[in-house]
Amino acid sequence: MNQPATLDAPTRRTALAAAVKSWDWRRYVIYIGFVVVFLFFAVLLHDQGFLSPNNLLNIFRQTSTITIIAVGMTYVIAAAQIDLSVGSTAGLASVVTALGISAWGPVPGILCGLAVGAVVGSINGALVSMLGIPSFLVTLGMLGIAVGTAQWITASAPIPILDDTYNTIFGSGNIGPIPGLILWSGVFVAVGAVVLARTKFGRQVLATGGNRIAADFTGINTKRITFQVLLLSGLVASVAGMLYAGRLQSGRFQWGTGDELSAIAAVILGGTSLFGGSGTVIGTLFGSLLIGLINNGLILAGLDSSQQQVVRGGIIILAVALARKK
Repeated sequence: MNQPATLDAPTRRTALAAAVKSWDWRRYVIYIGFVVVFLFFAVLLHDQGFLSPNNLLNIFRQTSTITIIAVGMTYVIAAAQIDLSVGSTAGLASVVTALGISAWGPVPGILCGLAVGAVVGSINGALVSMLGIPSFLVTLGMLGIAVGTAQWITASAPIPILDDTYNTIFGSGNIGPIPGLILWSGVFVAVGAVVLARTKFGRQVLATGGNRIAADFTGINTKRITFQVLLLSGLVASVAGMLYAGRLQSGRFQWGTGDELSAIAAVILGGTSLFGGSGTVIGTLFGSLLIGLINNGLILAGLDSSQQQVVRGGIIILAVALARKK
């Protein structure tokens, strides 16, 4: 009877060394970084309540809206585009939703908010895909249009939302012990991850961003894909705006200001290539949580806002530099 072959010690060491050498740790730098930063703050701030359940839940709650926007941004960047209008779209959607609820009720108000995202996303998508204008310029212009429109139609005043049902569903309520915002972000992350990784549409998005010419030759309608990802980004941003409105019980043009930069940072930190062709929604989730973790830890550490910006920027640059491929 033949005995199974066994590797001698030198061979095993050689095989282990080869496995370690071939392991691309840069793919997992966001997860490594998240654990390192978490442990650092856990040790440094153990007396300030960093590890308390309320504080940890607060980190998830505060990053939920950015996470939702970043899910849509993952598709845009994976397709080698950019959307700078998501923050202002969220603000405009919050305002239009609040006006719609006060005039006609919650359901028409929700439809009005979604219509904002559909219109903004369609305009962005049409100008980029059909006229060939760079998405950076189109969405930069749309950023100004959306925030200006929101400020104009409200005369810079907040629009209160007095419908308790809407406020409870969109952000201010809990489902048992879990804040509704966390459930919203969980749904978006789960659906976004499955669609990007497991569906034909997700594969076409990655192919379009990886090599547009090659994707055209394989029969992919890259113009349609570009239009669709920008439309998707607008719709997701409008949902985020409605969540801002529900959580803060008002619509205001300032909601979402600067969220485009936080969402882009979360996407890139999460491992999606800025040049398109690759993307991971789960990585985006951890990128968003890492930003929220840093913000929370720096506040508890007692740093003022200027110091927080310096440290936060340095950590993000370091993380992106470590994640770069050779």
